Amino acid sequence: MSNANNAGKRLFVLDTNVLMHDPTALFRFQEHDVFLPMDVLEELDNSKVGMTEVARNVRQVNRFLDELITQSGVADITAGVPLSNRITNGQGDVSGTLFIQTHTLNADLPEGMPGNKKDNSILSTALALRNERPDVTVTLVTKDINLRIKATVLGVHVEDYFNDQVLEDVNLLYKGSAELPDDFWDTHGDNMESWQEDGHTFYRVRGPLAEQWHPNQCLSVEGSRQMEVLVRQREGNSAVLEVAADYRKPSHAVWGINARNRDQNFALNILMDPEVDFVSLVGQAGTGKTLLALAAGLVQTLDEKRYSEIIMTRVTIPVGEDIGFLPGTEEEKMTPWMGALMDNLEVLTKSEVGGDWGRAATNDLVNSRIKIRSLNFMRGRTFLNKYLIIDEAQNLTSKQMKTLITRAGPGTKVICLGNIAQIDTPYLTETSSGLTYVVDRFKDWGYSGHIILRQGERSRLADYASNNL
Repeated sequence: MSNANNAGKRLFVLDTNVLMHDPTALFRFQEHDVFLPMDVLEELDNSKVGMTEVARNVRQVNRFLDELITQSGVADITAGVPLSNRITNGQGDVSGTLFIQTHTLNADLPEGMPGNKKDNSILSTALALRNERPDVTVTLVTKDINLRIKATVLGVHVEDYFNDQVLEDVNLLYKGSAELPDDFWDTHGDNMESWQEDGHTFYRVRGPLAEQWHPNQCLSVEGSRQMEVLVRQREGNSAVLEVAADYRKPSHAVWGINARNRDQNFALNILMDPEVDFVSLVGQAGTGKTLLALAAGLVQTLDEKRYSEIIMTRVTIPVGEDIGFLPGTEEEKMTPWMGALMDNLEVLTKSEVGGDWGRAATNDLVNSRIKIRSLNFMRGRTFLNKYLIIDEAQNLTSKQMKTLITRAGPGTKVICLGNIAQIDTPYLTETSSGLTYVVDRFKDWGYSGHIILRQGERSRLADYASNNL
């Protein structure tokens, strides 16, 4: 193969964790070639059994490889297998070649790096390929930070897998709210229309700022003409704004809960809106995400009968040591992971009316309408007229998030709660989290709402600890 033919050509050596993370990674390198070391195939074989997301991904990779080899009709696999768009369902313009290791490729590693260790063996293969094919840029792709460090030390070009990255920088994440300049009404007041409908006040404004807004975005105007509004419609430089309901007033409480700040007020507005099917609340611990979502769910389930029940789920990743298998039914197994739910229910059902008997009756009623479900059993289900809360959503991958949200049937509202600065899932980052993914993809949909809660309301001790520890 001549240098002229290989101008700009690259050969990507994939680590096992890349394929475990994204089975379609084989088809994500466009015109460049992909190389799979034999150790990667061995690791895939060892991880194919089970019902975990990793095992499912491994089995999907195996199916892709089988289809590619079977349909290619290549007599000599050492020449490579063309990567085909018909396998990838049109995911990008793929024209590269897949190479699978068919003979021993070894390069000398420094002392203290045994070649029988999987990572070191993959690193040795990448080194050997670099020496064997000097006309091609050989790049090792891995999500393992330690392997990337070792590769850099040995002079092997190495990269993280970025294809699943939603944003280049987490600071670019859609915030869901914005402060308008104090002179907003002066610059956008010309030809402004206002009207009332079903007890709600609406404004139609025109101006350059309107082009930057998103559906159900929360806007606030400070100064002498202070106001909080939500974007209900937008077309070009024209937008319809609705004055937000004030849930700070005691007379406007939601299951006994009042908003304590502007962000919480906006959150309750979109949580209580029957026209908003998907809501994402992002914020650090103590900002009220779970409490607000539960309060709004209880009112709409028990009082307004809008939903038949509340379903709450979350990914089960321990912060410390795993406590092992848990006994009981699905709900009993999930109970230890639902401490946040129990803590917030205790606040919401704390009523002085009726004394102990009244509280017991309220608890029974609430518990009968709240179901705790495991993510492991979500595939194939359809939720009709449910209020679905996905807690700790930052620990979900984009694929898991898609699996969950597509379970929603008619009349179901999905609430995603999380803190993207607190991710416990291996290989997930703030820019590749499933929560970041849905916030970015839903921001322009007219039936979704998003807000970042910034002010902690738990206690002065918790606020100080969050800011200073």
